[in-house]
Amino acid sequence: MTPSFALAFVAGLLSFLSPCVLPLIPSYVGFLTGLTLEELEVRRGTALAHALWFVAGFSLIFIALGATASALGVLLLRSQVWIGRIGGVVVILFGLYLLGVLHPGLLMRERKVQLARKPLGYLGSAFVGVTFGAAWTPCIGPILGAILTLAAAQASVAHGAALLTAYSVGLALPFVLTALALDRFLAWFQHFRPYLVWVERIAGILLIVLGLLLVTDRFTLIAGWLQGLTPESLKSRL
Repeated sequence: MTPSFALAFVAGLLSFLSPCVLPLIPSYVGFLTGLTLEELEVRRGTALAHALWFVAGFSLIFIALGATASALGVLLLRSQVWIGRIGGVVVILFGLYLLGVLHPGLLMRERKVQLARKPLGYLGSAFVGVTFGAAWTPCIGPILGAILTLAAAQASVAHGAALLTAYSVGLALPFVLTALALDRFLAWFQHFRPYLVWVERIAGILLIVLGLLLVTDRFTLIAGWLQGLTPESLKSRL
């Protein structure tokens, strides 16, 4: 896994753990399946199916956004260095927002789509996933925006789409696991709740570091550093 893909995957995990997403996960699972906690424990297959359709829905949106961002970057290929630098400044601002230094009104307003009733069946769960992906909350916005900025700086549309695929997997994997074991998630969440604020702080610091690397056109330093840590026996097999 290249550094950019690993970073995108971690960004997906951080999006799942963000304070305005994590507490809503049980509600999402209950809304998608229409089952109570007791019913979910004995109908895990149903919960898994709805969860997979839901993550497929938001993954479709995120991957399309990644491909679009990369396509714009390819069209402006001659300016990709400056796209990376300008995007790096934007990513730094996203990081400062997550750290609470900045409070822009645009990001403070939540973009939510109210769904009183879920459309029937598994396709309904996919539709809810598409809605979630198209109207993400400000908690997801800065992290996702940073990955989209990174996608815009890629040399190909396929690379940008793959980058957002890695992000989607990072966000989808814990959601699917939660749907399979909601009772364990609820018990774990009670212990993790006090640390929610640190998720935003860690994400903010990571975004600032990423932004600085993009501004200075030194993102490839991560690849070189990781390569230096790779054992020679493993390098020979790559």
